[in-house]
Order: sequence, then structure tokens, then C-alpha cells
Amino acid sequence: MERANSYEVKVIGSVESSLTDPASAPRQPDEGAPEAWLVFEPSIQDALEGLQPGDKAIALTWLHRADRDLMRVHPRGDESRPQQGVFSTRSPHRPNPIGLHSVEIVSIDGVRVRVRNLEAIDGTPIIDLKPVLSSDIEQR
Repeated sequence: MERANSYEVKVIGSVESSLTDPASAPRQPDEGAPEAWLVFEPSIQDALEGLQPGDKAIALTWLHRADRDLMRVHPRGDESRPQQGVFSTRSPHRPNPIGLHSVEIVSIDGVRVRVRNLEAIDGTPIIDLKPVLSSDIEQR
């Protein structure tokens, strides 16, 4: 079976956040990430059915401002630390800059989902949203 060299990812929405500068944004959600909105395309509204405030989810984003050619970074941007391969870090700079964000749903208004703990900057494309299942938590 022949494998494709690339795949198409459909952007289904974007982030609305007070965070606008990647350099000053928190590096992890527990480092002061403000509440933000996941704003989905109208065609996606049916996919939101069943979500409720209080639910935990994983938002997958496309880190559109990342450097896709960077393979080694100083962890957390700290140049006093030795460089490591991007796969051993949470750096946004990587061959496929997919962001994983563990969020809590605060409210839902049509195609707008208000969440806590999202460190993505304003305008970041959303590519998926997946619920955190109780079995996911039990395995930790």
C-alpha cells in the first residue's frame, strides 16, 4: 500500500484571545492563560452537540506562526539550557506544528465555545476538538 507524502487538514475555526504576541504568551496553560473563545465555522455547529460547560477537552490547533524547518530548540526558549530535538519539547516550532491544548469549557453560544487554559494566540486556526474521557484521566 502506497502512503501519501502529505495530507490536507481542514481549518474548522479560529481562536479569539487577548493573547496576540507569541513571545509574551504563557508557554503552558497553567502559567496564566486567559479565558478565550474557540470560534467554529457555522458548518461545524452540529459537531458541537453534546458538549457542556464543565467538560474537559483537547483543542488541536495549527500553530501557524511556527518555524517548520527548526528541528532543535533551547527548551522553553532558555538559551542557558542545551538544545534538544523538538520532539522532546513542547515547542511550537516543529515539522507539523500541531498544538495540543487541554481546556475546560466555560460556556457555549452557538458556534462560540468559551474555554479556560488556552495559551494559543488570537487567530490561531483550530483543526479539531476532542473530549477528555474519564478513562483518559484514570490512566494518568
